[in-house]
Amino acid sequence: MENFSFKVKQKDTKTFARIGELKTPHGVIETPVFMPVGTRSTVKAVEPRELDEIGAQIILNNTYHLYLRPGADIVEKAGGIHKFMNYPHPMLTDSGGFQVFSLSDLNKITDEGVEFKSHLDGTIHFFTPEKSIEVQNKLGADIIMAFDECSNPGVSYEYARKALERTQNWLVRCYNYHKRSDQMLFPIVQGNFFDDLRLKALEGILPYAKVGFSIGGLSVGEPKKRMYEILDLLAPKYPEDKARYLMGVGSPDCLVEGVIRGIDMFDCVLPTRIARNGTAFTSQGKIVVKNGKYKEDFTTLDPECDCYCCKNFTKAYLRHLFNVDEILGSQLLSIHNLRYLIHLMEDIKQAIREDRLLKFREEFYKKTGYDK
Repeated sequence: MENFSFKVKQKDTKTFARIGELKTPHGVIETPVFMPVGTRSTVKAVEPRELDEIGAQIILNNTYHLYLRPGADIVEKAGGIHKFMNYPHPMLTDSGGFQVFSLSDLNKITDEGVEFKSHLDGTIHFFTPEKSIEVQNKLGADIIMAFDECSNPGVSYEYARKALERTQNWLVRCYNYHKRSDQMLFPIVQGNFFDDLRLKALEGILPYAKVGFSIGGLSVGEPKKRMYEILDLLAPKYPEDKARYLMGVGSPDCLVEGVIRGIDMFDCVLPTRIARNGTAFTSQGKIVVKNGKYKEDFTTLDPECDCYCCKNFTKAYLRHLFNVDEILGSQLLSIHNLRYLIHLMEDIKQAIREDRLLKFREEFYKKTGYDK
């Protein structure tokens, strides 16, 4: 525990938003924070030095993918994930559970664990809570996740209840198996879209949430309104002294709404994924640079952005890169989209400091055109 702590530095007076400080062995993180996703030990199309330049404080790596390739033993022999990818700052790994359920063509869930088929070569693997922790211990990230069952939207109440019960039992096993004092285990709040199960899940994880916890099973295809309803339900029940991590959420409007509902940490592949398809987040809303109207547009992508892309290149040049399939286009837009979200979080924190977060939200929607 001496390697980790979380404390609230300032609260918004009109919402559940707050500014916090999360201490880890590889650095202190000021929250709320957006975490770029390095699925296979790299943030796609972005170099580690560029992550420093855009102000990233912490990144996420994926246990499932690193377990399959190159293997946790290789990462451990390299000295852990920080040395393996030469990234000296805080890192988080997920449990692999979401990928086991979403990427596998075939999985068999039992109380013991999950048997699944690799999406790469069809080989059969078996993940237990202990196996997930073993792999994450070898990877060596600062923050690790408990193995959980993320049940699909639309399942019956009875199935969701059983999945939650299994997740709670798995959490106890993860907690008992985990031994490394330089890694902090975050339990995960599940419960699907049933209010009573969500509240029960939150209550059940609290004895195991020493510094922080995660909220999973949202942003999985449900309407945003329903996600916000679940967050509204949970917000008054959160312990004040624990960091709260909303998994897999990265749309700019969802970040604003999540912070207002008391969330401290976010991650998502969305900014780099849409960048590779030629779409940019900007202060004026989304821009698809491949569109023909930008053929002779020699203005910057976003005049309010200070990233390398916006300081040096035009929409016309970016459009050209995508139309001729040059990889530089994906690189530049990935840098921009990540910087945009990190800058957005910086603006949100400043609004909290000045006690004007709700006003900031109104201005954000007016400028970007997102639906409330």
